[in-house]
Amino acid sequence: MAGIAWMNSRAPPLHLLDLPLSTHHHLPFHPPILTFSRLPNKSRTLPCAARRRQEPSAAAEASSLSTTHDTDSHDLNSQLRQLCLLGRLDEAMQLLGSMREDRATVEEETFVSLVRLCEMKRALEHGETVHAHISASSSCVPLSLRLGNCMLSMYVRLGKVLNAWLVFGKMKERDVFSWNVMVGGYAKSGFLEEALNLYHQLLWVGIRPDVYTVIAACTSLDDERIGREIHGFVLVTGMGVETSVQNALIQRYANVGRLQVGIEVFSRMNLRDVVSWTSLISGYIRNNMHDKAVEVYDEMRLVGVMPDEITLAMVILSCASVGLLEKGIQLHEFADKNGFTSCIIVCNTLIHMYSKLKCIDRAVKVFKEMQEKNVISWTTMIMGFHINHKSFEALNFFRQMLCKLKPNYVTVLVAISTCAKFGALKCGKEIHAYVLRNGFSFEGFLPNSLLDLYVRCSRIDTAYNLFNTMKCKDVAAWNTLIAGYARQGCGSEAISLFEEMKDKGVVPDEVTFVTLLCACSKSRMVNEGWQIFLNMTKEYSIIPNLKHYACMVDLLGRAGLLVEANEFIEKMPVKPDAAVWGALLGACRIHRCVELGEKAARYILELEPHNIGYYILICNVYAEAGRWDEVAKVRRLMRDRGLSVDPGCSWVEVKGQVHAFLSGDRSHPLTREIHAVLNGFYERMEATGYKMNEVGLGSEIEGSKAEIFCGHSERLAVAFSLINTVPGTPIWVTKNLFMCRSCHDAIKFISRVVRREITVRDAEHFHHFKDGVCSCEDERYSGNSFV
Repeated sequence: MAGIAWMNSRAPPLHLLDLPLSTHHHLPFHPPILTFSRLPNKSRTLPCAARRRQEPSAAAEASSLSTTHDTDSHDLNSQLRQLCLLGRLDEAMQLLGSMREDRATVEEETFVSLVRLCEMKRALEHGETVHAHISASSSCVPLSLRLGNCMLSMYVRLGKVLNAWLVFGKMKERDVFSWNVMVGGYAKSGFLEEALNLYHQLLWVGIRPDVYTVIAACTSLDDERIGREIHGFVLVTGMGVETSVQNALIQRYANVGRLQVGIEVFSRMNLRDVVSWTSLISGYIRNNMHDKAVEVYDEMRLVGVMPDEITLAMVILSCASVGLLEKGIQLHEFADKNGFTSCIIVCNTLIHMYSKLKCIDRAVKVFKEMQEKNVISWTTMIMGFHINHKSFEALNFFRQMLCKLKPNYVTVLVAISTCAKFGALKCGKEIHAYVLRNGFSFEGFLPNSLLDLYVRCSRIDTAYNLFNTMKCKDVAAWNTLIAGYARQGCGSEAISLFEEMKDKGVVPDEVTFVTLLCACSKSRMVNEGWQIFLNMTKEYSIIPNLKHYACMVDLLGRAGLLVEANEFIEKMPVKPDAAVWGALLGACRIHRCVELGEKAARYILELEPHNIGYYILICNVYAEAGRWDEVAKVRRLMRDRGLSVDPGCSWVEVKGQVHAFLSGDRSHPLTREIHAVLNGFYERMEATGYKMNEVGLGSEIEGSKAEIFCGHSERLAVAFSLINTVPGTPIWVTKNLFMCRSCHDAIKFISRVVRREITVRDAEHFHHFKDGVCSCEDERYSGNSFV
């Protein structure tokens, strides 16, 4: 039972090995011939006289046949090694199989070539097949030093440390290379204790560690005690003058958070190669000191050391982290001039940098010019579109990728997040089905991402069903579902789910209470919200942060308790941020309290003078009160500070395709039909008593405000869906800006006329329209209406 336990959980215990240890590790080695017994393919039929002349004895016959057999086998082995040299692994494996069937002789040199090719091609299945052929011959057990080392290297490189351990135990000799591979293999697979034990066993059997042993231990083992032991060994044996050893020590100290010691090692080095500088740069990056990493790179160039592709990739990554766009462009030009743009890792980091620094066009250019693209290239490009709010392009690239290569786990997560971002429910379902069909592990972030998809697409029942099928429900899963109920304004259901969460023994975190307070705010459950806020500290020892305070201000403000909300802010134990004042400003907009709203606006513009969202909210407060002159002042301030509102854009998914509509854009092929449908609705609205001008807007102030902060793109998306879907089909639209009152009234009217459910998710709310009624209960809309 003990043996079964370690096979299922941990690395194999080393004390179970019966190791045939030898001190003769460097004896001359002659590759033996690994022979399978073989009979001739066909018998020779000769006259008796001829047989008597040519075959004077049975011994002579056997000798003749053996010579012919060895000649044939040698030719086959030569062919097989030539295939390996050319990298044609599949053909080599077919020939090996034929030799096995014919019981031919296989030379050890042939097996060595095959194992090395399997390692290079990362072909684990073929490597295990070659291993089976080797094990089938009694002459191969115990394994020779050369063949055993090749197999160790292959299995460790491919992450199969158990297989490597089994090979290690069957080797008749082991040199320092054998031990180095195993120490590094155990450590890199996460079995640090076993790696440490193996290192001590190496010393116990009398093998002197070499430079590569030290490097393997330094770069793989994070144990502080063994680190000091290895460093001391290096100093005593004189290995400290080896540049490669010093490089490994720098990496090791950086990995364990003792970068200063690594810097001291670097400063004492007499000879620094590119790996030395790269190790130090990597250490700064690992310790989140990206500015210093760039400085070290500049110093490296001043002393005349030429970077390699790894160095460049790291420095480009640092530029992305600290926003050094100009420096990143210089590195791109250097890489292009010196041929580094042919390296995938450099191009991938360039795509990441340009995407993160909002230069998505440059990222696309790098991607398109890449000679070879791997899954990381595609994933980085898709992520770049996602973070630059180009969800449409992200999904298009994901579909292109599926035609070329299989996405990995991260790619799928980004694609699902993109679908959730702009409500592409059908695309999200297709990706969900793809995940199930292709055997992706349904654990980690993936279930929660799918849960978030259905929640954001207002499919709370589907989300709840998925939640119930999840084997492991962590706190993030509970938070996602509670947030779903909060978005729907279902405060009671959110609190019930929280109680169930506690009954299951899941400990809530800070995010849990943010979602609960949001749910209470949307449902105007003031007493329940106060109770949750107080219990957060009393029962769970969670100190409220600014997000919790902002939620409480929103809770009080939505309920019309503006004085209490203002007093709550004044009594906060921490300085309120823009989000807290923004919550108060939003409440002032709802209840048209301009004086208090102006106070909140002053603090907001002082704290976050470049946040366009708050300017829009301030304009809305003034516009709702009819103070359009103040709106003009705010807009002038926006222009002076170089701020502009993004054009209104709405997305709708029809028949599995996502269609985007920009405000004022008439390039769509169905533009004429779309506007004809909308004009028909406008005429019917006016006939019912709702006054519409030629563009379908209400009052002059409302019209101006709507053009600035809405753009009416959701109307275009709704009309397009009506044209291209059968009657009764629900319509789902996602919008990047707030929905204006005019659009809100228009879609209420449309839902009543066409008898369809229409959902619009704008920048702030879910709006579910059915039979002329919206789920928001017109909370932020007032004035003339047709219902």
